[in-house]
Amino acid sequence: MTKKHNVVKPRRKYDEDFKNEAVRLVTTGQRSVPDVARSLGISENILYRWKGHTNKSVESPTGISQQDYDQLREQLRRTEQERDILKKALAIFSRLT
Repeated sequence: MTKKHNVVKPRRKYDEDFKNEAVRLVTTGQRSVPDVARSLGISENILYRWKGHTNKSVESPTGISQQDYDQLREQLRRTEQERDILKKALAIFSRLT
């Protein structure tokens, strides 16, 4: 009877650039998660985990962080409100003359 020796693989570390590039390939729709994982020699689960983390904290494929995006949405909302107020004021003053 032979004994099985459990071989423990050392845990690999990936730098942020590598992770971001892998996630970018998936999020831009260029390639699927299984395809990217296979080509990079990593687990699909790791890539899905990285993708989940980047949705919360890292910039999107457009280069705008979620915080900047939210800030721009709020600025757009305020600008639209101001525009609507000015339209109403113009209509009121146009009637008076």
